[in-house]
Amino acid sequence: MSEEKIKDIEAEKVEVEKEEENDEGSIKIADEVVGIITGLAATEIDGVAGMSGGIAGGIADMLGRKSLSKGVKVEVSDETATVDVYVIINYGNSIPDVAWKIQDNVKQAIEGMTGLNVKAVNVHVQGVNFPEEEKEEPEKNEVEKVEDKE
Repeated sequence: MSEEKIKDIEAEKVEVEKEEENDEGSIKIADEVVGIITGLAATEIDGVAGMSGGIAGGIADMLGRKSLSKGVKVEVSDETATVDVYVIINYGNSIPDVAWKIQDNVKQAIEGMTGLNVKAVNVHVQGVNFPEEEKEEPEKNEVEKVEDKE
């Protein structure tokens, strides 16, 4: 998007938020909602193997789409959000490139869906996922050889 469009959209958001707060009440978005949006946006990026539980969950706890918010820490205050994303990257991908794509996609998703201003998206790479196909192939070949001998 061009900078002019972004400024126009931001101006509209501010006007709408003020109107709703004064005339019709206020809108509060739960941290978990922002966490789910963040998790979905992060896993859309090529090179992301999955979400990690963070420091408490460790690298072994790769989480599926059902619990995306568990690999995310969100702090929402007033009209700003700060997000920490804990991910596992697929082997062979450039970690900085994947992290930058995650930051960009998460920021766009949160700002587009909630109207919150994203102050920071901190990406924490918790591990590297190695392809299982290479590991499984030798095992399958060994099983086939054993079956052929019998």
